[in-house]
Amino acid sequence: MPSKKTSAQLDAIDVAILEALQADGRLTNLDLAQRVHLSPSACLRRVKQLEDSGVIAQYAALLNPKAVGAHGTSFTIINLETMSNDALDLFEQAVRSEPRILDCYYVAGANDYLIRFAYRDAEDLEQFHTEVLMRLPGVARTNSMLVLRTVKKTTALALTPG
Repeated sequence: MPSKKTSAQLDAIDVAILEALQADGRLTNLDLAQRVHLSPSACLRRVKQLEDSGVIAQYAALLNPKAVGAHGTSFTIINLETMSNDALDLFEQAVRSEPRILDCYYVAGANDYLIRFAYRDAEDLEQFHTEVLMRLPGVARTNSMLVLRTVKKTTALALTPG
């Protein structure tokens, strides 16, 4: 089993490869090799090592939510009735099985979870809140924040060699 790379083990070439792929995951190996100044075979080996080590977790197409009818984004704070392991497991299992929940984070502080989801319009938001969020196991309270404008959104991690 290959060992997992940590950020401290990334050299400048790894960082260059990762930055290029974060900007355009559809780069051909030849184009990527030219950008990072490697031979195509050496570049392919590097990418394969980054994949095998788990540094590259997956490849995906990022959709424009508005282009598919999702005109709104909500970040919702969730507080559970109880914080027992069973309650957390039930809640998290239900969240994983709900395709409309885009992200869910277990958070520290006064709240328990932060969820992000997209919605079409006010009626869709209300339906999601009453039929999905409030029916998740153990939910005591929710507090939604509706996005007015996105100032910055990226999926790219800032990297440094070392």
